[in-house]
Amino acid sequence: MAELTHLDASGTARMVDVGDKPETRREAVATARVSMEPETMRLLQAGAHAKGDVLTVARIAGIQAAKKCSELIPLCHPLMLSSIDLEFSLDTAASAVNITARCRLEGKTGVEMEALTAASVAALTIYDMCKAVDRGMIIGEICLAEKRGGRSGDWQREVGEA
Repeated sequence: MAELTHLDASGTARMVDVGDKPETRREAVATARVSMEPETMRLLQAGAHAKGDVLTVARIAGIQAAKKCSELIPLCHPLMLSSIDLEFSLDTAASAVNITARCRLEGKTGVEMEALTAASVAALTIYDMCKAVDRGMIIGEICLAEKRGGRSGDWQREVGEA
């Protein structure tokens, strides 16, 4: 098992020194899910929420969050992201919105935290915009789906792995 890189030998928190690492193309994909009442899903599909286009606002919030990740997570490096993309798919049968966030860069450290932050904040934004009609929504299944590049190479979550 790999060791925790954000702790020194005495257990003190530290920011990892990436200065000697080569720049490589890196990409990470994270997902999240917001479950809601069927009526809330109908309003979302129809674009009938009083606050406006929920998914457009959630996309912008996710992009903004990925760019601010190092301000939110104390030991994250500030990164120059080259691409941030959020996709939403509506699972009407389950009354849920599936969120996929993808971040890319050419750099010395990975973008997993940025993708996870983007997916999380997009989910929170959906909750915020829909809470007036459905306070019982559930945000869940936030996870890293895949990462590419860097010293540790590529990784992909197995289908069905939670």
